[in-house]
Amino acid sequence: MKFGVVIFPGSNCDEDIIYVLEKIMGQQVVRLWHKDHDLQGVDFVVLPGGFSFGDYLRSGAISRFSPIMQEVIQFAAKGGYVMGICNGFQILTEAGLLDGALLHNENRKFICRNIYLKPQTTQSLLTAQLVQEQAYKIPIAHGEGNYFADADVVKALNDNEQVLFRYCDEAGNIVSEANPNGSLENIAGICNANRNVFGLMPHPERAADSLLANEDGLAIFESILSLVRA
Repeated sequence: MKFGVVIFPGSNCDEDIIYVLEKIMGQQVVRLWHKDHDLQGVDFVVLPGGFSFGDYLRSGAISRFSPIMQEVIQFAAKGGYVMGICNGFQILTEAGLLDGALLHNENRKFICRNIYLKPQTTQSLLTAQLVQEQAYKIPIAHGEGNYFADADVVKALNDNEQVLFRYCDEAGNIVSEANPNGSLENIAGICNANRNVFGLMPHPERAADSLLANEDGLAIFESILSLVRA
């Protein structure tokens, strides 16, 4: 596959995801500057984590208007795959490509630590090959990761199996104590109704190398590639 990683002023996880896709997964990767209008024929667009435009206003609110987002929105409308991680998830909600919003963490503090995720569906590229009862240890690093949506949106997400991940404890129990940011129903990641746009707050690219003594995030990338190759 050919991946495109969009780089905004303030992105700081772009090289992390590029390293995993290129060096570990062996895929072709191009860097896409936020002012570009050409996606260079990529098969999959990634909006990485970071602090785009310094997180002024709301996180992702300025990046949503970067020129390249016009191309990303059109790409997604045609069925192209788009994934936003952390700040990238925030940008996708600001752009209207995913429902809901990411609010300030419930404790109003920036949180940077390992948490556990539990897959909620097999009906997505990111989760189809994951063990549904397993708790995956993945880092988070955000100040605005508190997912919120109105009752109708949450019902639709649940009814259509659009919730990709929920925060859980190490044993896989989805409980309030395992929720790091106050996210509604412990939601950590969702997709759109067409299942080609994905957003998640945790950073799987930070748990994808044996040197880090944690490769739980690698399973997400392997799931993406195994289904696309098939």
